[in-house]
Amino acid sequence: MIHLGKFEGVLLASDFDDTLVGSDCEVSRGNREALEYFVREGGRFTVSTGRAHRTFAPYVDAAPINAPVILSNGALLYDFRAGRTVVDLPLPVCAAEDLGELCSAIPALGVETYHGDDVYIYRPNAHTQRHVERVKTTWTEMGLTEMPSPWSKAVIQADHDVLLRAQALMRERWPQRYEVIFSNAVLLECTAKTATKGGMVLKLAELLGIRREHIYCVGDNQNDIPMLAVSAIPFAPANCAQAVKDWGATVLGSCDEDCIAQIIGILDLRY
Repeated sequence: MIHLGKFEGVLLASDFDDTLVGSDCEVSRGNREALEYFVREGGRFTVSTGRAHRTFAPYVDAAPINAPVILSNGALLYDFRAGRTVVDLPLPVCAAEDLGELCSAIPALGVETYHGDDVYIYRPNAHTQRHVERVKTTWTEMGLTEMPSPWSKAVIQADHDVLLRAQALMRERWPQRYEVIFSNAVLLECTAKTATKGGMVLKLAELLGIRREHIYCVGDNQNDIPMLAVSAIPFAPANCAQAVKDWGATVLGSCDEDCIAQIIGILDLRY
């Protein structure tokens, strides 16, 4: 007789930084034990992160992930077990020219791009330095049009008020080309139009044969809202951005208080 666990046909997708892990980038014992129970009972667990392949790969074994991972803010779906790309939605070839125009209009901007596992930066600033230190990556400084392409995503970096101007300008000039959304106050994520965490969660669920009413997502910032919008219950840790609270997420304990374990406790009562 085949044992079907209580979470068979259920997908849980979690943001990584400040959701699954805190500032120490470690999965807590409580979260790990809860996730092991979830997957043992047939659930499919994955991470949906703004990190690229290179910057997430060192953490892929930190939790019992048993589905392809959503990377680069929804631009890439990658199966680490099989070592292959499942879905790739790169930025258009005109991105270098467009971002150059943006930087000419707003000189305070720094731009970080991802081409495969290589990271390139134009006009590095203090926010750039903090970001590359957080994700523990090396990088090469280069002009935008000199960088190899295609890019999976670009991260625009500056003070928050400056990024608000950049976001508004991009949405005004190229509304059909880009998704432009904050991953935190000083990082503005730029991906190809339709390349969002929410869109990729739906693609993953379809590949796994999981119905939409059994999709659950958790995240802490604005770039997570597209996947919270496709979640049966949209979860967020208490440390989430005010925009996520205002949007209407179900707020649990913080990323340092085993919020993933809390979600699995809720699902345990739901199934």
